[in-house]
Amino acid sequence: MQTFNEPMIHAQGVTKYYGPMVGCKDVSFDLWPGEVMGIVGESGSGKSTLLRCLSGRLDPTSGSVSYRSDEFGDVDVHDCSETVRRKLLRTELGVVHQNPRDGLRLGVTAGANLGERLMSVGARHYGNIRKEAAKWLGEVEIDADRIDHFPRTFSGGMQQRLQIACNLITSPRIVFMDEPTGGLDVSVQARLLDLLRNLVSRLGLSVILVTHDLAVARLLAHRLMVMKSGEVVESGLTDQVLDDPQHPYTQLLVSSILQA
Repeated sequence: MQTFNEPMIHAQGVTKYYGPMVGCKDVSFDLWPGEVMGIVGESGSGKSTLLRCLSGRLDPTSGSVSYRSDEFGDVDVHDCSETVRRKLLRTELGVVHQNPRDGLRLGVTAGANLGERLMSVGARHYGNIRKEAAKWLGEVEIDADRIDHFPRTFSGGMQQRLQIACNLITSPRIVFMDEPTGGLDVSVQARLLDLLRNLVSRLGLSVILVTHDLAVARLLAHRLMVMKSGEVVESGLTDQVLDDPQHPYTQLLVSSILQA
């Protein structure tokens, strides 16, 4: 059982090269239970590459990512079997993509998207699956009457909320979020952020959040890592980093928001 004096993720020297190009370089940190870690920086700074390495979906060139699993104990997410990795991504770990269509099956109904996730962890009773799916539609503020509708009939914001529900329905311990509010209208973004903040707090989730939006980071993240050219140039408590940035690049990011 995870205790609160042990990190859930220990990343050490995570580095990824694409040929001669740096994706991310020598990134080390711990993620603690119930913590939201924000990773910020402009496009091309290495945020999404790092996130994919951390979640086990991309092998780093060097370095390691250790996850303390409830079921398997300490797991090196890049040196475990494919069976273990896939099970973790169905149960203890969740991934929310920037484009919700990357995390949904558009050819089946909303209820089936949720039900398939439950069936992947052993659920078999149709009535119970449907009841749980309807419950989670409500959790993400989608009318349960839409359970038999296809995701392609949903708005972008509803698709993102459905993708979030598909991840949370199996009670993950950590959720990796890649620009979860990107591409949404401001009013839709605000509603989704409020929903995310409430769910993260109520469920006690640990989250690694990639975003280019410092307002999103301030609202959701406890700590921040600022990335530039694949490297972490500054890290610390969110308010501390944003209110008193030390690195010239962080200062530039913050000032660009203030001037906008």
